[in-house]
Amino acid sequence: MATASGAFKSREDHRKQLELEEARKAGLAPAELDEDGKEINPHIPQYMSSAPWYLNAERPSLKHQRNWKSDPNYTKSWYDRGAKIYQADKYRKGACENCGAMSHDTRSCMERPRKLGAKWTGKHIAPDEKIEQFELDYDGKRDRWNGYDAASYAHVIERYEARDEARRKYLKEQQLKKLEEKNNKDDKEEGDSDNEDCEDALKVDEAKVDESKQMDFAKVEKRVRTTGGGSTGTVRNLRIREDTAKYLLNLDVNSAHYDPKTRSMREDPLPDMDPNEKFYAGDNQNRVSGQALEFKQLNIHAWEAFDKGHDVHMQAAPSQAELLYKNFKINKEKLKVQTKDDVMEKYGNAASDDTLPRELLLGQSEKEVEYDRAGRIVKGQEMSLPRSKYEEDVYINNHTTVWGSWWKDHQWGYKCCKQTIRNSYCTGAAGIEAAEASAGLMKANIARKEAAEDTHVPVEEKRLATWGTEVPEDLILDQKKLTEAIKKEEEKRREEKDERKRKYNVKYNDEVTPEEMEAYRMKRVHQDDPMKDFLH
Repeated sequence: MATASGAFKSREDHRKQLELEEARKAGLAPAELDEDGKEINPHIPQYMSSAPWYLNAERPSLKHQRNWKSDPNYTKSWYDRGAKIYQADKYRKGACENCGAMSHDTRSCMERPRKLGAKWTGKHIAPDEKIEQFELDYDGKRDRWNGYDAASYAHVIERYEARDEARRKYLKEQQLKKLEEKNNKDDKEEGDSDNEDCEDALKVDEAKVDESKQMDFAKVEKRVRTTGGGSTGTVRNLRIREDTAKYLLNLDVNSAHYDPKTRSMREDPLPDMDPNEKFYAGDNQNRVSGQALEFKQLNIHAWEAFDKGHDVHMQAAPSQAELLYKNFKINKEKLKVQTKDDVMEKYGNAASDDTLPRELLLGQSEKEVEYDRAGRIVKGQEMSLPRSKYEEDVYINNHTTVWGSWWKDHQWGYKCCKQTIRNSYCTGAAGIEAAEASAGLMKANIARKEAAEDTHVPVEEKRLATWGTEVPEDLILDQKKLTEAIKKEEEKRREEKDERKRKYNVKYNDEVTPEEMEAYRMKRVHQDDPMKDFLH
């Protein structure tokens, strides 16, 4: 159950692992042990027992599910902003030359550059800042709100409240001003009626002003995961009260089932209605469209890959499963395009923009022609045979026949001049006679050469020595050449003993003269010679 290996398993190994897991669940096999020697509960789901692929776990373990203790050296405190530790009265050596603080140097000073720094004036020495060093853990380094003071947001709330109060006050002043203007212009009776109207309008405007306070009647407080990091937010109930509920769309008891607990109606309540006029087609419509369909296909691919032996799980390692599915789709698309190109390359594309030749378009018709037993036309007109797409009866280079009209010795040629070279110039009857004469001359030369090979010409033999051990009696050696051959044999022996004296570009002659053979016999060491150890 708690295997951590991400290697590929064959189908047989995968089957054996499933059988072992079933035996462990039934109590027929001992439970698996983790790194600490503790038994692992076989009923734990795989997505909980399998370690994430980025942990590179080599042995089964449940450490990734335990609450890892944080390092006691880590802290969650933050810097004390603006805190001062010491206020000096005079300049100290090593302090900032501009402000006189010891907590930073002149280059890092954040105070406005003075005309004469504290080093020279000795006045207005700035206090030393409090310097702190914290060792934060993983979450502390990435906490955007670490050190944030919530009380600092109070002035923003106060500013908005002051703006709303000023707006309400301004509206009331405008209404009173209009009311006074009308009272001064109109008569007393007309003024009385206008006063009533203005008072009604004032009440209406006051109601509009107070409407912002009454707009929270449909507000619903929910836990909202916002982009800022999961803070509590306010969500208004966005359901329009004029909408018809799902269960009121079709009052037939045999229509789509409505679940009041989950407020879901999966089937279509109005299947016979025009789809263009339908605004609700059931909750299943959302399951087969958009990202829900992609997520469903991803789950199916993960299940099929797991059945085929791949150690992948959608809940345990979602990133690995999504990457594997992405690579699968890319390879599938490449294979599909390659197969399409191969088929089009082999059989052509009938949907292409290339028009067929006119000869092929007009080569077939529905005309009826009747023939008798002798092959003569009885009714209708015989259709001419369609010509091919290649040019016919085109003679080039003064030829009177086409290429391929003559065959000889496994070669095609022209019948008019009996030439086997394509695109050659036609020579006519004169070329045929010249070719026959050349063939006869070649045959005569071959016969003469065969006759000359039958008669052996005596060849002067070179005076070479044999490789035998016996020396012929009539052997006559040149003493001068023999001396040179002995010197060469001695140099050769020295080169064989010391490889450093051997030259890089050494050339050997296979022809051995009698003098060289005699020098080799003289310098050769016999194994049965009792004085062989005293020669060198």
